[in-house]
Amino acid sequence: MAFASFDSKHASAPMAEINMVPLIDVLLVLLVIFIVSAPMLTQAVKVVLPTASSQVVDVRPTKIEFTIDQAGALYWGGQAVTRAQAISRFELEGRKQPQPEVHLRADQRVAYRHVAQTVSDASKAGLSKVAFVTEP
Repeated sequence: MAFASFDSKHASAPMAEINMVPLIDVLLVLLVIFIVSAPMLTQAVKVVLPTASSQVVDVRPTKIEFTIDQAGALYWGGQAVTRAQAISRFELEGRKQPQPEVHLRADQRVAYRHVAQTVSDASKAGLSKVAFVTEP
């Protein structure tokens, strides 16, 4: 602790030490308040829950592998299809719950209109999950 001196030479100099005792007292009081009030904040009703056995239902959406090659030819799961066939299959898949994901693999040299038509056809059929597959 710093005490004032009766020396007249140092009487006008400001005190350069911080009195830590009041700060420590306040912190200790706050610590005691938190220790006392913490158990009161956790209110829980004690109940005995029943046990049940059930199996997990795996509801993963299926995925549609749709490919467009460089020439613009369409492939559904590796089988060549026409645009009309693809539209009818998209409509059929759009009615399923949960909706399948469309994984679109388009050649980088294919005309953009083929990709845009495919995404539009899938969207019109109600398929909202369309993913573009790329090379990592």
